[in-house]
Amino acid sequence: MLSSIPPTLYLILAGVAVFFLTVFAFVRRYRRCPSDKILVVYGKVGSAKGQGLSARCYHGGAAFIWPVLQDYQFLDLTPMTIDIKLEGALSLQNIRINTPSTFTVGISTESGVMENAAERLLGLQMPQIAELARDIIFGQMRVVIATMPIEEINADRDKLIENIFSGVEVELKKVGLRLINVNIQDITDESGYIEALGKEAAARAINEAKIKVAEKERDGDIGAALAQRDRRIQVAQAQATAVEGENEAAITVAQSHSARRQREAEAERVAVASEKVQQAQALREAYGAEEEAERQRAKREEATQAANVIVPAEIKKREVETLAEAEAEKTRRLKKGEADGLRSLMEAEAEGLMAILSRKAAGFDRIVEAAKGDPQLAALLLITEQLPKLVEEQVKAISNLRIDSVTVWDGGRNGDGTTATADFLSGLIRSLPPLHDLARNAGIELPEVLGRAGAKADPSGEPPKPPDSTDGETSAT
Repeated sequence: MLSSIPPTLYLILAGVAVFFLTVFAFVRRYRRCPSDKILVVYGKVGSAKGQGLSARCYHGGAAFIWPVLQDYQFLDLTPMTIDIKLEGALSLQNIRINTPSTFTVGISTESGVMENAAERLLGLQMPQIAELARDIIFGQMRVVIATMPIEEINADRDKLIENIFSGVEVELKKVGLRLINVNIQDITDESGYIEALGKEAAARAINEAKIKVAEKERDGDIGAALAQRDRRIQVAQAQATAVEGENEAAITVAQSHSARRQREAEAERVAVASEKVQQAQALREAYGAEEEAERQRAKREEATQAANVIVPAEIKKREVETLAEAEAEKTRRLKKGEADGLRSLMEAEAEGLMAILSRKAAGFDRIVEAAKGDPQLAALLLITEQLPKLVEEQVKAISNLRIDSVTVWDGGRNGDGTTATADFLSGLIRSLPPLHDLARNAGIELPEVLGRAGAKADPSGEPPKPPDSTDGETSAT
């Protein structure tokens, strides 16, 4: 089964494994520096200012440690407490003193000093570093004490500690350490000089205290006498002052009473005046309020009247206007309907008349066509059609005449041989509507078959005269 895997896959797996191993190795060689330690990288660490470096120090942060080329270690920054039992150290007066003290030291983080610690303390344990520091401190303590008189050492501890700091720390920095604290426990000497100085100081202090006590007692007696004198003087002065004060107080009381009464009177006057002013102001405001109330009531009454009269009148006016407009609209619509009906009726009558005239025109055209263009024949045809109506109308002309009796006085014959009776009948006939004249006025010449009604023509050529009433007497009743 393994033989079926292609060689390329083996190469890929090997490359991935190498990659992860390389990453793992790089991660393991990346070192972070804790805050209480110094990371010292040594080996091939480069150079600074043209000089090769023996180590590179990191306080905090991190650094990559190249495999084979570099390695690393940590320096512990934990402070170390060192007890120094210095005995028999010579002072400036060659007096041997004992100065037991406690020193607190630690590896320095100052740039440049860390490199000294990396060069001289790397690989040492904390007890070994403490022992090295103890030796340096012992030597420098003796040097510092030798430069100071015993009185100054005993009296000025601050200066002693300052000298120890300035002398010891310089030497400690050379090996990469720093002095953190100095505590001087006690200072003694073998000859008892410091003890004698103490006794002298104590005696001096006691004597000074006794003198001060005597002075204080003297001052106390004197002070007591002076106090007694001052008391009597001050009592007398106090009594005089008290009497004077009582008088002044009485005057002040009287003045105060007077001022009080004046102020009370003034306050009473001001109060009365203010009360009057307030009352007047209150009345004025009340009157003003009543006046404003009356104005408001008048406005309300006016508004009420307006609401009761003007508004109904306005509503009535709008109602009348609305009804008038409605009536006018109704009348307009009725008139419009009548006009539309009349127009429709007239249009219908006109269409009927137009149809009648069209039919008459068509009939006339047929009559003219039947008469073959002869106007006399066409007129005769038309008259023949209307002849019954014409005869009826002529008959109606005399049918309504009521003649009860006719009296004729016949005077004989006329010159032309006619009688009066004949003339009467002839005139009666001529009184009928002249049919031929009517037709002639219409532009139609009636045929002769319809006859003629009229007097015979006078041989002299004059038209016949109407009968004269003088020729005979005719009476009709």
